Formats: sequence, structure tokens, C-alpha cells
Amino acid sequence: MTGVTLLPRPGAGSELAETSATEATEATATPAAPAGRSGRRLDLMAAGAGALLFAVAAVAGTLIEHYDGTLHVNWPPLLAQWMPHVGPGTLPALLTAVAVIAYGPPLAARLSWRRLTWVSWAAALAWTWSLALVDGWQRGVAGRLTTRHEYLSGVDRFDDIPATLRGFTRHILIGPPDNWPTHIAGHPPGAVLTFVGLDRIGLGGGAWAGAFCVITGASTAAAVLVTLRALGAGSTARAAAPFLVLAPGAVWVGASADGYFAAVAAWALALLALAATRTVRAPWAAALGSGLLFGVTIHLSYGLTLMVVPAVAVLVLARTARPLPVVGPAVVGFAVVAVAFLLAGFRWWEAYGLLVERYYQGVARERPYGYWLWANGAGAVIAAGLAAVAGIRRLPAAVRGARGADRGVRSPDRTVALLVAAGLLALLVADLSGMSKAETERIWLPFTLWLPAAAALLPARDHRGWLAAQAGLALLVNHLLLTVW
Repeated sequence: MTGVTLLPRPGAGSELAETSATEATEATATPAAPAGRSGRRLDLMAAGAGALLFAVAAVAGTLIEHYDGTLHVNWPPLLAQWMPHVGPGTLPALLTAVAVIAYGPPLAARLSWRRLTWVSWAAALAWTWSLALVDGWQRGVAGRLTTRHEYLSGVDRFDDIPATLRGFTRHILIGPPDNWPTHIAGHPPGAVLTFVGLDRIGLGGGAWAGAFCVITGASTAAAVLVTLRALGAGSTARAAAPFLVLAPGAVWVGASADGYFAAVAAWALALLALAATRTVRAPWAAALGSGLLFGVTIHLSYGLTLMVVPAVAVLVLARTARPLPVVGPAVVGFAVVAVAFLLAGFRWWEAYGLLVERYYQGVARERPYGYWLWANGAGAVIAAGLAAVAGIRRLPAAVRGARGADRGVRSPDRTVALLVAAGLLALLVADLSGMSKAETERIWLPFTLWLPAAAALLPARDHRGWLAAQAGLALLVNHLLLTVW
């Protein structure tokens, strides 16, 4: 995304040789995940607990919605409606799932690293496109971003971009004339400016906007792999790759702007990891690119300021703050974006204060905090998948095992565990804030799309079964429900 070549430093040898040497070291850093009956039983119990959480949230939510209608969702805890259906994407989705389950693990183990990254992106694209097309072209892709609440409904108001940015905050609240549609009001202007930019270069309309979100959003899987490998977890990344491809969250990546937001944030973290570990030829360029993307990230969604949590985790795992001296390239890149918006007349902090007020002018005023505080987690379970839940059960063991390893040796399992834990911590903060009541299966994609990496901690011989669980969950949701946003 920034033009930085993802190659080893000069003198490091061929890509295949470097991969083999690195991953051989990683393989001895920590013992493999225990595959005993008790461990596997606990995995199933954890997944069952996740499924139970969703079932309880669905039953309780349905009762609450029927009683007083305060949840404002048709199929709690998801923003969806019951509509069993098939579509042109049904067969491709089934074929993609079968192919990844059957061939994903062995291919991930033997492909060169560069090919694995590209193949993972391509497979995630096939999966996301297929799921989107289960709802049909118009309803699943072309019409997603054209409703009255979405970004495209406000694109024609940006004929004079500087003037519109200067007056952006005046239209956030409900009440003043010409207040922004829901999604534009709920985000910094970087979100809608993306679609204004597409329109300016001749890619206007819902079809191009939907395709853009699918293509960029699917690249999140590749960004997670790049991050893991840069931090010394290449072997575990290979095991995680099929799970990242078949993430149930792809149901909402295609085609929502939050999938695009997830990709921008993920590549910001990937470039930060590459810069911090100096695993590219120009670390300064990777750091600058990371800073630019982080600057874009917080101007896409206010909630993505929480990406600071996984960013800190990346630096902790890299054991350096090298990209972040006071005048360093990452800070410069971030400042370039922030100052550009400030000079254009947009004050982030002022807009956020108005957003909070706008948030409670709408249905959030009635949505009960007590229900969504725990039901949001049920939505996250669906987006991350039951394999991710089972893998998360193994996070403490992965960290404890790493502590028992030789000091100075990077543990791939610990790397995955800390990155996933950082994502969970960010979700906890978002949940407690009260600014994430409902729709978190979509809104939390920038964090939940990292969680399937935890499935790499599960015993290898169980991976195909867990992949089937991931795919089956996504297919059920997409074919039984019509997801909306």
C-alpha cells in the first residue's frame, strides 16, 4: 500500500532459505500445542461456551425486543433479519470453503512466503466475494453503500471539498438543516472522502464502492500474516493462514466500509512491525508509511484510536521503539495526515464531542447498556468464529510456555497470543465505553479479523475440523439471515 518492498535485507539469502531458517528456529522456541484429550475437550468446551453465549443473547434479545423494542435490531444480537435464501454466490462459497479446508493447511506449510501472502489474499477475496453474492449483486454488493444512511448518499455534497470540510462539524447533530446521514455523521470525513475520491476518478456508484471495500478488506488476511512473520512468528502464521482466509467476519467485509477500515489499520500495523524489526530494505519508509496509514485510520473511524493497543503490542514484541523517536518517520507520517485535516478545517476532537451527542440523539439513547455490554461479545464470537474462541482459550498457555523457553528466543505462539490479547483488550475498552451498542459484528472488524489467528494454537490434526466450523458458521449466517447495516 505504500510501495515498500517486502523483501529481506541484503545479505539475508533467498526468501525460501530465510523462511526455512527462521521457522526452524521458531519451531524449537516453544513446544507444540498439547493435543491430549483433555486439551481438545477444553477447546470444544470453549467453543461451546461461545455458541451458548450467542444463543442466550439471541433468546434474551428477542424477548427484550418483543417486550419494549429498545434494542432496535430485528434479529438480536445481530443487525439482521431472518431470511433463508440462496444466491449466485452459494456454490462458489461452498467450493471455496471445501478447497481451503482440504488444501489450505498443506499449501500454507509449503508455499514460499511471498506466494503464501498473495494466495491468502486471493483466497480471502474469493471467500468474501462469494459470501457477498449469496445476497445477489444488487443487494449484496452494488446497493450496500447507497442507502440513505450510507456514505454515497452524501458524496454529491463535496463539490467544494475544502468548504465542506470546514463546515463538516456543523452538520453532525440531528436538528440543524442538512445534517449528515448516519454513517457520515458517525465517522471522521476521511471515510466519506474515500468514496468522493473514487467518484472523482470515474469510479462512482455503489458497484465500485462495494468492490473497493471487498478488495481492500480481503487484504487484511495478508496484512496479519506479514505482521506475524515480521515479529518472528512465520511458522505460526502459516498455520493461521487458512483460518484468516475463512474468517466468518467476511460476511460483513463484503461489502461494508468497515472492511476497508480494517485493511488500512492492519497494514499500518504490518508496516510498523516491518519497520520495528528492520525486515525490509528501507525501514524508514515502512515507518513513514505506517505513520501515514495510522493517520488515515483515525480519520476513518473515531473508535480506531484504540489501534494504539495492538500498536504497542507490536513494539513490545519487536523489543524496540525504533520507529517512534520524537521526530521519527512514523510520527512524521502521522502528523502529515493530522495536520492536513486540521489545516482543511476539520478538528477531530471537536467532531468527536459532537458525535457523542449525536449518538445519543438516535436509537443508542434507548438501547440498554446492560444487555449490549455482554451481547456485543456474542456478535464478536460470530465474526471471529468458534475456532478463534477455542484458540483464545489457549492464550495463557502460549504465554506461559514462552516464559519457559530460552531467554532471547522469540516464541511464535507468544507473538500470536499477545497480538490477539491486544485486540481483545481494545474490544473490551470499546465495549465498556458504551459507544458500541449493537452492530459490533461489523464495527469491530478491524479487531475481530485478527482473532482467527489464535486458531493456529490448536493441535494441527484438528485444524481441518475447526476450519469446517469456521466456514459452516459463515455459510449459515449468510444463508439464513439478511445482514444489513
